[in-house]
Amino acid sequence: MSDSQHIAVIGAGAFGTALAAVVAQTGRAQAVLSGRDASVIADLAASRIHERALPGIRLPDALVFSARAEDLEGADIVLFAMPSQAQVAAARTYGPYLKPGVPVVICAKGIERQTSRLLTEVLEAALPGHPVAMLSGPGFAADIAKGLPTAMAIAAQELSLAEQLAKAISGQTFRLYASDDRIGVQLGGALKNVLAIACGIVEGMGLGDSARAALIARGLAEMSRLVDAMGGRGDTVRGLSGLGDLVLTATSHQSRNLRFGIALGQGEPIAAQHGALVEGAFAAAVAARLAESHEIEMPITRAVAAIIDGSLDIPTAITQLMSRPITTE
Repeated sequence: MSDSQHIAVIGAGAFGTALAAVVAQTGRAQAVLSGRDASVIADLAASRIHERALPGIRLPDALVFSARAEDLEGADIVLFAMPSQAQVAAARTYGPYLKPGVPVVICAKGIERQTSRLLTEVLEAALPGHPVAMLSGPGFAADIAKGLPTAMAIAAQELSLAEQLAKAISGQTFRLYASDDRIGVQLGGALKNVLAIACGIVEGMGLGDSARAALIARGLAEMSRLVDAMGGRGDTVRGLSGLGDLVLTATSHQSRNLRFGIALGQGEPIAAQHGALVEGAFAAAVAARLAESHEIEMPITRAVAAIIDGSLDIPTAITQLMSRPITTE
């Protein structure tokens, strides 16, 4: 990769727009934010403010906007910042315009719902010949766009590529740490959403901060077990993508997953919460299936999945968790 680069971000939602703003602010690369809706892109180009996603935050003058897939032909790095379940459709739309061998960075946290495949597996199948990396960790879009200090992880199959991508994308207030454990980084990002729902339930029911702390600690142990079983390194989720992300989403009301859990804990019906828009609401069932297939104990994850699908009520779930056999830490 050359020093002067063209970095494209596909997905003009809050997170994609914030990442594109960071890249533009570095001054090291041409940054292009690409979106499907030409009218939205035109409004962004005219106003430099994404009122729906990042209200009141002015985007850098250097940021270029595009609604044309052809504009990706010169990109040296491409960030896929659309929701996890839309990655394949985006690959089909934009893949034909990517130069051979261009790295693609997944900037979504989830697991493919129908197949239980990791997103790196999904995109490698959809974009053969393109190295696929994963960006994940504790970073709200508004904080990133405002230039508040944020650190996340970026993982590629080869550590050298992860290091190059970290250097290319990082900015003055946005720091990326390189890893070669794509399994650990993406499972940390996906599973923390499920555990954030559990912490929201605890808050919604008024069970106290001690219960939340216990969920974070034991949830982290669940994540580590699954990462190990799937070929990653359990230690990875004790870093930014895992522990860092979990602490953020389990304590901040900016987290949609936490708010979803709070509403559950307060007795609000799932149908009234638009749960399909919350990554953790469907990641729970996928994670529970993975745990079963790998013969891994994940009682918190399994309880959240059962609560969401209606097969378990919250008081019973709490009783079951608290009455599990006493074991070692």
